[in-house]
Amino acid sequence: MGVNMVKIDLVTGYLGSGKTTFIKKYAKYLIDKGESLCILENDFGAINVDMMFLDDLECGKEMISGACDYDCHLRRFKTKLIQIAMMGYTRVIVEPSGIYDTDEFFDCLREDPLDRLYEIGNVFCIYDIDTKDLSYESKYILTSESSVCGKLIISKRENNELVDLNYINSIIKEFNCNRIFTNEDTVYTDNLDFNKLINSGYKSYDHIKIPVNFDNNYDSIYFLNSNIKIDYLLSKKDILFNNKEYGNIVRIKGFIYENNKWNKINITDKINEIEPIENGQKVIIIIGENLNKESINNLILDN
Repeated sequence: MGVNMVKIDLVTGYLGSGKTTFIKKYAKYLIDKGESLCILENDFGAINVDMMFLDDLECGKEMISGACDYDCHLRRFKTKLIQIAMMGYTRVIVEPSGIYDTDEFFDCLREDPLDRLYEIGNVFCIYDIDTKDLSYESKYILTSESSVCGKLIISKRENNELVDLNYINSIIKEFNCNRIFTNEDTVYTDNLDFNKLINSGYKSYDHIKIPVNFDNNYDSIYFLNSNIKIDYLLSKKDILFNNKEYGNIVRIKGFIYENNKWNKINITDKINEIEPIENGQKVIIIIGENLNKESINNLILDN
């Protein structure tokens, strides 16, 4: 008798696009359908705060966070997938870092024994319509994430307007990818119908491959157990995002405890999302490219 394969979905998207928010809705849909679900947070960073954003979901949650090097992290990812497959789940959602080459996902699942344990279900890419002025490496990452998705999930639109897809199409064209996104390939986070999305699948489009040095190009700085206040952090936002002395800041996320409650923090150059959350930990993470950690540290802790 054959063993039922576990269906596995991948939800990608560049930093701050809204992956975790989408996953909470998608996971609830799957749970309500009776799936035995596990969410795997696969983050190369030293600390993964997104796991806490998923606390209220009644499903399995596993995490890989940090490693001594990329190869070590990859081994952890494969080992964790084998462990999850042995736990009796029927479906797994993988949420990687916003800086992710999807070749890792597909290559791992072609290897023994994962090719006998898992069946790829859906690949979604969350795309922030305010995305612009990406570096060449970040354009490559977005190409890798979007070119294979079954559906492009567009976040942060206003007034139900159709979104201009010229920017993302111009990016993937830079890497000789023949995929062209149209409105038929896209859905919007403010108008999700998971009954129509559940069989989105994934695509196979070739594009130019380039080596991305995740350690050198992308980085993060952590502020643990600090008493940073919300207004203080917001007062530093424009300086951080607009002054290249600090590097190319892409996202600030974490938790702040203030007025006897926890607040989830998600800040980009375009948005300030501050929402109450039941549990948290005192941590602020600043993520970007070519960060000047000393300058950032001096700016943030000068209070």
